[in-house]
Amino acid sequence: MSTLTSGASSRHSSSKSWIKVVAMTLLLAVVAFFLSPNAPFGAFWAPGPDVPVPTAGQLPFFILLNIGEALAFGLGISFLLFGYPAVHALSPASALLTRATHLSIVWLLANWWPHDSLHLHNGLALGGLLAIEYIFHVTLILAGVILAYFFLTMQRQSATASSGGR
Repeated sequence: MSTLTSGASSRHSSSKSWIKVVAMTLLLAVVAFFLSPNAPFGAFWAPGPDVPVPTAGQLPFFILLNIGEALAFGLGISFLLFGYPAVHALSPASALLTRATHLSIVWLLANWWPHDSLHLHNGLALGGLLAIEYIFHVTLILAGVILAYFFLTMQRQSATASSGGR
């Protein structure tokens, strides 16, 4: 009886967790969308004067891209707040690698909205563009390396466990 109760309780808790993640993701996505450079409240990083204005045919695609980036940003911050226990539960790795993996996943999701917003704000000023590219691209590469190392650590641990520790 307690196993059935425990299973039902676990499913209920899992459902509540997903509801919190979805709610936080959507809330943050809406906030990010309205704080985007061309949005009503995005004046603090308004597009640079040399940024071309999209055509009527291009505009819906830029809006869809911004919605996707805002959703990814919201999901990234939700994963920052709620995702560590899931990474930790899977992890055969050290505490440092587990935390680095968690933060890498966050960064891979959340970086796109500020990245593109800074591109729009900076325009074609090469000094700013170079800084943006280094800050975002180098850290994305580093996040990919961390995730690859984490994956290899998990694979090595799995192989060791399946061979009986030999």
